[in-house]
Amino acid sequence: MSRLDEPEGVGTVPRSRRIHPAWFVAATALVALIGAAGFRAAPGALMLPLEEEFGWSLTEMSVAVTLNLLLFGLTAPFAAALMQRFGIRAVTATALLLIAAGAALTVFVTAPWMLLLTWGLLIGLGTGSMALVFAATVTDTWFAKRRGLVSGVLTAGSATGQLIFLPIIAVAAEDYGWRVASLIIASGALLVVPLVLALLRDRPTDLGVGRYGEPDPAVEKAPVPAVRPARGDGAAALALRALRDASKVRAFWALVAGFAICGATTNGLVGTHFIPSAHDHGMPQTTAAGLLAVVGIFDIAGTVLSGWLTDRFNPRILLAVYYAGRGISLLFLPSLLSSTLEPSIVVFIVVYGLDWVATVPPTIALCREIFGDRGPLVFGWVFAAHQIGAGIASVLAGIVRDQTGQYTVAWFAAAGLCAVAAVISGAIARRPHSRTLR
Repeated sequence: MSRLDEPEGVGTVPRSRRIHPAWFVAATALVALIGAAGFRAAPGALMLPLEEEFGWSLTEMSVAVTLNLLLFGLTAPFAAALMQRFGIRAVTATALLLIAAGAALTVFVTAPWMLLLTWGLLIGLGTGSMALVFAATVTDTWFAKRRGLVSGVLTAGSATGQLIFLPIIAVAAEDYGWRVASLIIASGALLVVPLVLALLRDRPTDLGVGRYGEPDPAVEKAPVPAVRPARGDGAAALALRALRDASKVRAFWALVAGFAICGATTNGLVGTHFIPSAHDHGMPQTTAAGLLAVVGIFDIAGTVLSGWLTDRFNPRILLAVYYAGRGISLLFLPSLLSSTLEPSIVVFIVVYGLDWVATVPPTIALCREIFGDRGPLVFGWVFAAHQIGAGIASVLAGIVRDQTGQYTVAWFAAAGLCAVAAVISGAIARRPHSRTLR
């Protein structure tokens, strides 16, 4: 019988183990993130078909996307606390079921307010529970070393999901209708649930091992560090207490501001409105969707590289460089969009892809550095700001498009915000977590 199948407390894991079980958990978490990423690619590809069938405006549909983005963020800190209390496996499986239900029920919508229930509420709660705090929680729970690399790889899981789903969704929506595309999203999330239930483990002690990079407790008689709520603390109380304490630290607000701008310039603007914007310039929807899929390819490389760099360099400097590069690329975007696929737009896609969520590993590292064991919970609130920024940008960009007939003002405004984020991130002060949180 495999050691992974042994019940808690049975046997010990020999020091000769070649592959630590943390890597199997990380691999399962990566697949789960890929399965949950289907809807992240969907709105941009489905908004035009919905507009053509029902005559709904981009602003009306952007409201549902905004609700999704807000719940995606605001659910995250509570999901992190729920994972600490009830386990990673149970919360993850439930989240995938919510995503599947929301996507499947979308086929019955006949009015914009129904999108609020499917795209907004159900999928928002599900994806929020599978947000980047999931990557942070798995990383901190299972790894003492290689944290930057692992968080980078897991963060790239969303990009991988986008890469896999977006072309499929775009082609399905064009050839078979948006309802078939919605069912594909539901199927992708649903198929991952059995894998999560079978292979995902909540903590190293379930297998009698330490975190990767630490000695096994049964061999070295060393304790296994674990972040667990005190007896009697509910998940909501744990999350809110982390917010209360973190809000007293100036660095927290710098992380919040920077990550809110990050969300506004990725999920909120480019992720939601790039395809409609490219279509305004005469580019076919499937071509624009293919370009976003290329973003996903380079997002994987950029995020993994960012994780590797985070293990070696000051994360503040990395964040400043990432935001500055993003702002410069957005300044050029309005002049690059056209009806044909030019080399210049491909260069933009490559640069933007490398930068898309490269900000996540250094942000997680700063939360860990400043707030210690509460890092995943604090990152949950920082990520909530990311999605609030994304939600605001999604609506404002839709309004700009409906009022002016183009997105140019939105692209330039986003470039300016990136410059602000670069300055704020580079100035985050060093402060030991022992003095910041009780």
